[in-house]
Amino acid sequence: MLKPLEGIRVLDLTNVLAGPFCCHQLAHLGAEVIKVEVPKTGDLARQLGADPALNKAGMGVSFLAQNAGKKSVTANLKSEAGKDVLRRLVTSADVLVENYRPGVMDRLGLGYEVLKEINPRLIYCAISGFGQTGPWTHRPAYDQIVQGAAGVMAITGDADSAPLRVGYPVADTVGGLTAAMAISAALNAPKRGGFIDISMLESLIATMGWAVSNWLVAGQRPTPNGNENLTSAPSGTFETGEGPINIAANKDEQWEILARHIGREDLLRSPDYASREDRKRNRRALKAEIEAALSARPARLWARELNKLGVPAGAVLDLPEILDHEVIRTRGLIAHFDQVEGVDRAVSVLRTGVKIDGEAPAVTTPPPTLGADNDVLLQEMGFSCTEITAMRERGDI
Repeated sequence: MLKPLEGIRVLDLTNVLAGPFCCHQLAHLGAEVIKVEVPKTGDLARQLGADPALNKAGMGVSFLAQNAGKKSVTANLKSEAGKDVLRRLVTSADVLVENYRPGVMDRLGLGYEVLKEINPRLIYCAISGFGQTGPWTHRPAYDQIVQGAAGVMAITGDADSAPLRVGYPVADTVGGLTAAMAISAALNAPKRGGFIDISMLESLIATMGWAVSNWLVAGQRPTPNGNENLTSAPSGTFETGEGPINIAANKDEQWEILARHIGREDLLRSPDYASREDRKRNRRALKAEIEAALSARPARLWARELNKLGVPAGAVLDLPEILDHEVIRTRGLIAHFDQVEGVDRAVSVLRTGVKIDGEAPAVTTPPPTLGADNDVLLQEMGFSCTEITAMRERGDI
């Protein structure tokens, strides 16, 4: 299949999620991704996840989730020999991605200004919580901190439950996707090379266009509205006879079809629901009327019927339900590795949400054990077996 980034070498100096997720995208698009990890411990994600045994083995679920297809070398960037490993890797690299706190790589003598002298075509991408410049540059940043700072938590939940964090690390993930997008664009530039500064805070705010513009343009302060869509009604989550359902009857014709299908054509004659603005203003009363009718049958049956009629609807599923559904199982989103070194079971992990010419981009190798590719890559860089042994004994790799 088409691999757009085939022949591109990426050095992944990142930890935990935002950076590894960025490089996960690049690996699936065909890039050779080499994780450069701290000797003995490696990426902190190797010790994170819901299975303590895997954490102890250095192959935690959090690591397995976004490191398939990568290679692993270890280098102590505080030792001169370890720095030499990175410098030699940089000579053949197209991209370097790091998510240290701003200034760390410079203090190590391995910042962009140094590395671009070694390889002027290097695309250097630094991912941080709040960017490489500005008053918050040196603040520590974790996903929940960024969610709170970005205004996301303030509009998540309803008036009684907000602020709430989004139920997965959305700031890390969006930051990683933003970095992968910027790197892919930079690889296509007529003149290769440059410094990319990714702020997780700005990346997340950039996805909040409607909420931000309602404030900047219309002067309307965003509020937490739970499962209600404030742009229209009826549009949100409704209880049924069995399970909740999402219905988005955002157009007048969809509202009319919905009312007739649930046996409440009388609602169409009520002045309280005559226009979109009327329905928005009286959304609570309208929701109660609709839920009373929906109580006759289960969510999944209503969803099938409404979708056939042109009214967008869907039952609210949990993760095990959707992952086992044919809409996911038949699309190649999940990769299966029967044997993974350092893991005592088969491993299934996600690929990316991309299809190219009808196929899901895939990597062929499972997540690597720490330093799995040390000997091969170090010898490729010109280190002798004797040198590699000495470096290992000193803790340089």
